[in-house]
Amino acid sequence: MRDEIYSQPHTQVDDFTFDNSVVEVFPDMIQRSVPGYATIVSTIGKLCEQFHQANSNIYDLGCSLGAATLSMRKSVTKENCKIIGIDNSQAMIDRCRLHIKAYMSDVPVSIELGDIQTHSLENASVVVMNFTMQFIEPEHRAQLVKKIYDSLLPGGILIVSEKIRWQDSKINDAINNLHLDFKRANGYSELEISQKRSAIENVMKIDTEQMHIERLAAAGFKQHSIWFQCFNFASFIAIK
Repeated sequence: MRDEIYSQPHTQVDDFTFDNSVVEVFPDMIQRSVPGYATIVSTIGKLCEQFHQANSNIYDLGCSLGAATLSMRKSVTKENCKIIGIDNSQAMIDRCRLHIKAYMSDVPVSIELGDIQTHSLENASVVVMNFTMQFIEPEHRAQLVKKIYDSLLPGGILIVSEKIRWQDSKINDAINNLHLDFKRANGYSELEISQKRSAIENVMKIDTEQMHIERLAAAGFKQHSIWFQCFNFASFIAIK
């Protein structure tokens, strides 16, 4: 279904939430808003194939409709692995479970409603946060990354995909303008762009590349890097 949530003027633009209206259009919304999204999702599966370990858990934190979960599920070849998707939106969880059931596989998947900051994580070989960290309160992000690090087996990986910003205002504006052109080219009007920005600015706090790298290092990761970037969207890998 096409994303037309902000196509008409809103008398009041409420903060963005992952409710039923967003669930209905989410695949279209993210494809038209996030450059390189399909590449990120498919490559998460490839990275999972490289790094998952037998007898371990694979986590998709903030799993939304299960795109990363399904990508990883196709790539699991080692025995006794389980994928656990966690999200705090009941609407997302309900639809995600339907998506998982639609694709047959011997790899067990559990989709759970919960807060990733308090949900237990253990015996993990792969942890994915695909555009999730930006919705965590900034002061809680370091603690969450440390929790993930502690849950990982030696040689396990964390993948974090995020929108990023630059400290230099001219660079930041130039790259933001490229992203706006991307959205216009995908059919979003100036009204839609403006109203979506108003809806999301209070709930999505984005970091610089350096902030992500410093947070990963502080948690204990010795190896970490951006593996993908398109405009102001990037994905990081960190290996324990």
